[in-house]
Amino acid sequence: MPFARLAAAATPLSRLGLGLAAVGRPGYITLGRDRDLPAERTVDALRARTHELLDAAYAQGVRYLDAARSYGRAEEFLADWLRARPEIDDVVVGSKWGYTYTANWTTDAERHEVKDHGLATYERQRAETAALLGDRLDLYQIHSVTPDSPALTDRALHARLAEAAAQGLTIGFSTSGPAQADAIRAALEVTVDGAPLFRTVQSTYNALETSAGEALAEAHEAGLTVIVKEGMANGRLAGPHAPEALRAVARETGHGCDAIALALILSRPWAGVVLSGAATVPQLTSNLSAAAVELDDDHLDRLARLAEDPRDYWARRGQLPWH
Repeated sequence: MPFARLAAAATPLSRLGLGLAAVGRPGYITLGRDRDLPAERTVDALRARTHELLDAAYAQGVRYLDAARSYGRAEEFLADWLRARPEIDDVVVGSKWGYTYTANWTTDAERHEVKDHGLATYERQRAETAALLGDRLDLYQIHSVTPDSPALTDRALHARLAEAAAQGLTIGFSTSGPAQADAIRAALEVTVDGAPLFRTVQSTYNALETSAGEALAEAHEAGLTVIVKEGMANGRLAGPHAPEALRAVARETGHGCDAIALALILSRPWAGVVLSGAATVPQLTSNLSAAAVELDDDHLDRLARLAEDPRDYWARRGQLPWH
């Protein structure tokens, strides 16, 4: 398991990773993102921003890097960064397949990505990822599995994923939507020749959306590494948008709202890696300060009251505009 390298990294930030969803393409649904990136979002401008973030993350101790085929050119930007720094050999690189980026580098596309968990899409996207990241890829996850995803029942796909695993690639899945817990539990039952197929799970979990918590604890107990995404709830937990209870804890501890939001996730014993989705270096540095936050029982109790009904949470997320 490549995540054993994180445990041996001897860095206090080994449980924090950097996700590239916000900087690999010109449009994304994070609140405030229209102000975070250059007005001219050329490929070169976002490549430079991505490399700046990767440099800052690595210098501060981050060792897990997360991309996806649907994150525009995120894999390309990450591959460029790795090639330019051959001395860096201690990072764990993860990516995902199952969505195809269709916005053609615009922010006003009718559809920004198209989902398909079929075997043909896996074969195509696996080849595309391999062409960019080669043997630097450690983890390949099915992107946004839901309980009705054919990826949970397609035995031909499972066999191909098992072949990749036998060649040294770690296989995992991510989840989205109000039924994440059901998807996680269904995925835990997927086996090939009697052995569990998946070794990681990447799910949305944050102060507003906690419904996957018990299932993620079960996955951890089953031996999977748990990666948490969207810890900032697409910007809803950042300073300008954060609920008052979160702001109060931030004031009391002397940390930013973002650090409190991520520290809450780090307090979960099942959380293996918690992703920052920062789009600027100051955001990243503030996010990473979560590792130094200590939340007491009173803080945790007050933050627990922020949880929303998952159906309401995901309905609101679905209405966020692509900036």
